[in-house]
Amino acid sequence: MKYNCIIFDCDGVLVDSLSLSNKIMLELIKPFGISNEFKKVIDNYNGGSLKASLDKIEELINEELPKNFVKEYRNLTYETFKKELRPIKGITEFIKKINIPICVASSGPREKIIENLKTTNLLKYFGGNIFSSYDIQSWKPEPGIFIHAANKMGFKPQECVVIEDSLDGIQAALSGGFNIIGFATESNFEEMNKTQAIVFKSIIEIEQSVIEKTNVNNDV
Repeated sequence: MKYNCIIFDCDGVLVDSLSLSNKIMLELIKPFGISNEFKKVIDNYNGGSLKASLDKIEELINEELPKNFVKEYRNLTYETFKKELRPIKGITEFIKKINIPICVASSGPREKIIENLKTTNLLKYFGGNIFSSYDIQSWKPEPGIFIHAANKMGFKPQECVVIEDSLDGIQAALSGGFNIIGFATESNFEEMNKTQAIVFKSIIEIEQSVIEKTNVNNDV
């Protein structure tokens, strides 16, 4: 089946934000005594809700995080992203070649998605087609955000392909009946490859795969 719509995750697929946000989280958690368990939680804070990750951290440190923790985290990431955030290598060139509808479906707050896309000069490619889990109060691995995005775009799940970099996102897409491409790193490639997703390590490889099943202008 040909793809009629592409649904992009944002962090880690469109914008190279994860290393920056994880570094900030590690710094904020240091006063509680960092450990390998904390590092694993932070490395896996990808795709799901921030609250779920913080709940896990509180469970590991056996105490509540300060009430201003989330606000401080948001403020620090906002300031850091404004200065250092970049698009994922190859993503701008890929998007320019796409001739079918595209959208963003992310677990992050809408204002954060928009700001990050604006900072990386990607916002202009998506118009108003930006969908946040906060809008519907449903987070990956639940399929709600992808189903919501597909409905708003006017397509059935099987007509869409989701491009995701997290296991939670892949699970969400599979649960919703979507075609799914996994964008893996060296550290999660093996685990991601155990899923039913088509998995690649570069945007160039993803582009080549999508060309076969959609209207992509490879001459741009």
